[in-house]
Amino acid sequence: MKMTREQRYRFIEQAEEGEIEKLKALISACSWRQSYHIQPVTGLLNDPNGFSYYQGHYHLFYQWFPLGTEHGMKYWYHVRSTDLVNWEQVGIGIRPGDTFDSHGAYSGSAIVKDDKLHLLYTGNTRDEAWIRHPYQCLAVMDESGSVVKAEQPVISSVPSGYTEHFRDPKVWQDGDTYYCVIGAQRTDMTGCAVLYRSSNLTAWEFLGEIQTHLSQFGYMWECPDYFEMNDKGVLLFSPQGIEGDGDLYNNIFQSGYLMGEPLNLQTREFDHDCFHELDRGFDFYAPQSMEAPDGRRILIGWMGLPDVEYPTDASGWAHCLTIPRQLSLKDSKLIQQPVDEMKKLRQQSEGHRYQTTLENRSETVAAFNGTAYELECEISHVDAERFGIEFRTGGEEKTVLQYDRLQQKLVLDRTLSGAPMGGKNGTVRQCMLNGDRIKLQLFVDTSSVEIFVNDGEEVFTSRIFPSPESTGIRFFASGGKAEFKATKWDY
Repeated sequence: MKMTREQRYRFIEQAEEGEIEKLKALISACSWRQSYHIQPVTGLLNDPNGFSYYQGHYHLFYQWFPLGTEHGMKYWYHVRSTDLVNWEQVGIGIRPGDTFDSHGAYSGSAIVKDDKLHLLYTGNTRDEAWIRHPYQCLAVMDESGSVVKAEQPVISSVPSGYTEHFRDPKVWQDGDTYYCVIGAQRTDMTGCAVLYRSSNLTAWEFLGEIQTHLSQFGYMWECPDYFEMNDKGVLLFSPQGIEGDGDLYNNIFQSGYLMGEPLNLQTREFDHDCFHELDRGFDFYAPQSMEAPDGRRILIGWMGLPDVEYPTDASGWAHCLTIPRQLSLKDSKLIQQPVDEMKKLRQQSEGHRYQTTLENRSETVAAFNGTAYELECEISHVDAERFGIEFRTGGEEKTVLQYDRLQQKLVLDRTLSGAPMGGKNGTVRQCMLNGDRIKLQLFVDTSSVEIFVNDGEEVFTSRIFPSPESTGIRFFASGGKAEFKATKWDY
């Protein structure tokens, strides 16, 4: 049963007697809880926020509605890690409910200044007519982990020419100056990103809109993120309202990037190439990046989408975050690879190995099964029309990753993956790929898969909801032969 508005906009303290305990009991009985991904203790998780490094820890917050699986009163929930793999539950980072975040602490980012972690976020408010009034707010965390919110917003109004959809500040430092980019909607209902400047993180000057070549590209740009790599400027954002185009833009909302010459901070001109989707799968949105102490650019995304129902909703929780991914550039394209620290989860240093040539048949391997593992597979010497991997197989269930050599497409098919998803997103995703030699790296968890193709040239991120008994892995080739060389590590 859907919650009423009043139920969705409650604080934790307003939970009915026994309500949270009932949620926890539902969740503990759920067979789809993840084993190594960040997931909510109760309720709904969405955007990653405040991804940063401070006082020896990676800090990560996420949007959190604790009392249900619908979008309601949002908190920032705080986790931290020394290695990007093992995450400690810290607890609530930002509590909403003050004048300027009365209806939720929405997304934002973090930066270290004066040995404290400064959290810049959007305060969501609603008036009596339920009209939204956003504020850009500041909270400061000290070494003890104590978070104190500024009494007044640091950006208190929406500039002329933009609607109340004005949110998700992402801050960075250039020399002695701080900049932030904010996702916005123009009054003509088109999406864009705007730029602000500050010398102290508290007084911000509106510089204007980032000048891109996309004047009509969706109705809202959420969660923008700007950074530079290898003398290139990269603008990540999640546009809403993009129509599907062949194999592109088939999710309800998209996430991607523009790349070009570095953003001119004086003129706000950004000379870039076309929009590239970051992920080819079903469930990826609102990514945020940070620069690690060693200089790596690391990205984490929300493994979910707004306005889509998930099978775990009935169990009192929804969504998780992706594994951390290191970004690099290759031929003016962003490459995503799992951070090396993920290898810490491998239970066997050598892993289980398998090598064979298959011709017009499939094969299962005794040691190749499970619900949480990393699987690396190289496929070569191919003349088969179709070849690939079926995983989480059992009974009628299977998730299929296959290459169609006639169409030259890599295809992920979750038609038979298990419990069905909400019907808006379909069950097949695919992309063009040269198939002479393919390297696949799968990170399978209880209810998800992240597939890195050819060392991060493409990525497919998807939730799947198979039965606990569906643990098998099959390799197959049809219409010819293919050589498989695979290694599997249990997590």
